[in-house]
Amino acid sequence: MVTVPPDHASPRYQERLGVPSSWWLAAPGLGVVVVIALVVTNLPLPVVVGCALVVAVLVGWLLYRYGARINVSDDGLAAGRAVLPWWACGEIEALDAHQARIAFGAGADARAYLLLRSYCGGAIRVEVEDASDPTPYWLISTRRPNTLAQACLHAQRSAAR
Repeated sequence: MVTVPPDHASPRYQERLGVPSSWWLAAPGLGVVVVIALVVTNLPLPVVVGCALVVAVLVGWLLYRYGARINVSDDGLAAGRAVLPWWACGEIEALDAHQARIAFGAGADARAYLLLRSYCGGAIRVEVEDASDPTPYWLISTRRPNTLAQACLHAQRSAAR
């Protein structure tokens, strides 16, 4: 498993698994709680404002970083920071929400590469056929499992020619 995505590959499919809007709407509530806690402790106003700004920036950064990118290119499948070249890919299967929940649960292999985002219903499962890679398969959360699986299959077939 390569850990640096190829920069030169033209993407066939891209998806950003950003956090839901409701998470962004709930984030200011945390800032309000921090401000109230600091006001109650009788800290000076500049300290309260400074702490609130730091919390807001930190929460925003964490919410952004929790998202992940999925790219299907001529070179392979990139999920997060990992890349699986097409020559190492086996069977690719789209999973609906119920199948994904089972696959990410007790039935998952501890050696599998998981890109799990709880706010995405579906997933794809990609078998790894590289004998030197101990990872048996990848499970990748996605909002569009059928579209991602089709893009992977198309790119995999094109790479095999």
